[in-house]
Amino acid sequence: MQFQKFFSVLFLVVSVLIMNESYAQKIKLASVFTDNMVLQRDSNIPVWGTAAPESRLTIELGEQQVKTNVGIDGNWKVNLMPMNAGGPYNLKVTGEEIIEIKNVLLGDVWICSGQSNMAMSVEDIGNNFDNNKEISDANNYPDIRILTVEPMTSAVPKKEFTTDGWMICDENTIKEFSAVAYFFAKKIYTETKIPIGLINSSYGGTSIEAWTSSSSLQTIPAYRDVLESINKFASNDSAFIKEYNEKRDSWKTSSIYTDPGYPDVGQSYKDFEFDASSWKKMNVPCLWYQDELTEFNGSVWYRKEIVIPENWKVGDFILNMGPIDDIDVTWFNGELLGSNELWDKPRQYVIPSRLIKHGKNVLVIRCIDTGGPGGVWGEADQYYISNSANEKIPLAGEWSYERTLSIDKFPAKPLSVEDPNCVSVLFNAMIAPLIPYGIRGVIWYQGENNTYDALQYRTLFPLMINDWCSHWQQGDFPFYFVQLANYLELNQQPVEDMWAELREAQMKTLSVKNTGMAVAIDIGDAGDIHPKNKREVGNRLALIALNKLYGFKNEYSGPIYKSYSVEGNKIRIIFEYAESGLITKNNEQLKGFAIAGGDGKFIWADAVIEGDAVIVSSKDVANPAAVRYAWSTNPECNLYNRAGLPASPFRTDDWPVLTSDFEK
Repeated sequence: MQFQKFFSVLFLVVSVLIMNESYAQKIKLASVFTDNMVLQRDSNIPVWGTAAPESRLTIELGEQQVKTNVGIDGNWKVNLMPMNAGGPYNLKVTGEEIIEIKNVLLGDVWICSGQSNMAMSVEDIGNNFDNNKEISDANNYPDIRILTVEPMTSAVPKKEFTTDGWMICDENTIKEFSAVAYFFAKKIYTETKIPIGLINSSYGGTSIEAWTSSSSLQTIPAYRDVLESINKFASNDSAFIKEYNEKRDSWKTSSIYTDPGYPDVGQSYKDFEFDASSWKKMNVPCLWYQDELTEFNGSVWYRKEIVIPENWKVGDFILNMGPIDDIDVTWFNGELLGSNELWDKPRQYVIPSRLIKHGKNVLVIRCIDTGGPGGVWGEADQYYISNSANEKIPLAGEWSYERTLSIDKFPAKPLSVEDPNCVSVLFNAMIAPLIPYGIRGVIWYQGENNTYDALQYRTLFPLMINDWCSHWQQGDFPFYFVQLANYLELNQQPVEDMWAELREAQMKTLSVKNTGMAVAIDIGDAGDIHPKNKREVGNRLALIALNKLYGFKNEYSGPIYKSYSVEGNKIRIIFEYAESGLITKNNEQLKGFAIAGGDGKFIWADAVIEGDAVIVSSKDVANPAAVRYAWSTNPECNLYNRAGLPASPFRTDDWPVLTSDFEK
């Protein structure tokens, strides 16, 4: 029996080894190669993957057939010859087995990347701008193909990414896809009938540094220490990781309890009995737009009294909330329910029955924003308390709030490669695996997360563009981007403004070869950092591509500041992209211009159009020195060219700004 048992175990072990060896030899294409894909027309077609080491493969597409040897590391790659737009074809890889990718088109492939305004789906628009018709109309564009790279991070460049694969555009598949990308592709396809492939690789609430490779960021001294730490994560340095985990645990504890809301003596802001009658009021849900919170990063406390009806049976209740940007610490009747750090994810906490009282109860949230806009946001119907009978108490509406600790007073947060804003981690996880897939170019919508580093963005944005071009080795491919839209409340007087500085950094990036900028200063939303008019954003990006790539003669840019001259008590502003003349909508008086003398104090100015120029003046400024236009987060401005495209915000001065560069 022992002899039989030995051979049974041996047989099982050998079988497993054979199975593993067989599995290891399977041919595998990179993640980007799936049915329904689009390959880049008119250029070499890279195809790559893994297979059994030193095996022989045949790759076929259309009439092409290429043979290659697999390396000793199991990797292989071939370049197929360029092909014209068309299809469908099958891509076949033959070795010890056959892998066949079906329904392949040749066309133009665009990487669509950035943060949440690129990630925002067609469905998220709702029925604004006749969007339901747009969704049903998607059935008419099967030659538009879409692929989404799932958000992820990595300390090292990855070879694979997570995706559901390429999909044919229709009313179902398009709903969850990037709205900007879809409307961009739809307009181009309508005009050219060339198949379009869209690869959406975007991640909400992220900074440009995360999308740039470590090799490029290494050239900036300010990033060298953090890159060294990332290398220690990547190499699984046990001592470093142990120290990091200790720091992380310490930070989570200290960040929660480091705040004026936790006095050494007396009641805490979280306590049931605390008197918050002096606090200000805010309607929840919303992102921070109040004057004192517009540019604020740090913690804001929220309190709301809730009445539990007498007829509700007391048991465990469920607290449902929308997303909270970035971190919430939530209490009910003075006891901690939980804390979460996902800026864009809804919260749900159990309220134990022992905490619940009929009548008055108090819900307290400490919202901690670490960068960019903050707030307890989302949709009103996401906020409610429910019982086991599914009865609900709505929580949307007026809350009391108190601003407390600014983020610079917090203990330093330890670096984590799981943080999507850690440098290089999104390039490693979401861009590197796409390289060297053949592409036509990139469309990009990002910047909100870098408004506090606007001056640095002048360096970082061109660096990232050149970084991607260097890695793809396809030359200076087209890179078209969206300038930040208008947002938050109007300013009654001219102001210094970080969002304006970020827009200036974006405009300066037009000096990089093969770039184009879609201005969105007129299609934002004061109350929503994710404005719904993504169709116009996509169309404006498409206008750039149609002119610069596809040979159309359309105008594609609004007026861009070129130069100025002082003429007595007036300043003349000259624009590019104004050859057909300048206008305002409905022939209104020009708005959004401010003027200053040598003292640097800006006041609203009078402005009139003269051909392709604007003359700016004020009776209160005898010796003008500088002009600014649309210089605020949400400016009131109305200068266009005759193509109906808005002028970009600008300033003629180079005076000190709010944000700083790497040297300070």
